Amino acid sequence: MTIAEARQKCKALAAKIPRDALLLSVFVLSCVLSFTLGYLAGNEAGKASPSSVTVSPASENGAPGQVVASKNGTKYYRPDCPSAARLSVASKIWFVSSAAAEAAGYSAAQNCSTQ
Repeated sequence: MTIAEARQKCKALAAKIPRDALLLSVFVLSCVLSFTLGYLAGNEAGKASPSSVTVSPASENGAPGQVVASKNGTKYYRPDCPSAARLSVASKIWFVSSAAAEAAGYSAAQNCSTQ
């Protein structure tokens, strides 16, 4: 198939589709794409990344008031919680308070009181 033949086939196909339907479909697709991109941008803006929150240097026993979480998880723990001991050292991230951990998108673990 040559380029000229492909062009003729495209013109024939375009002639079969009503112009209003083509414009409407382009409009709807652009609206859906705009909404999706806006939703994704807003969704990412609502989450604070762990790097944007004040994090103390990692230590095994942590100071009072600090909480620890896994970079790969969604829960935070007190340093003396048995679940915190199971976190790998490489994935631990320390926060100065439970509020800082919650600001980063983590929630309190149910099996360890964070008070």
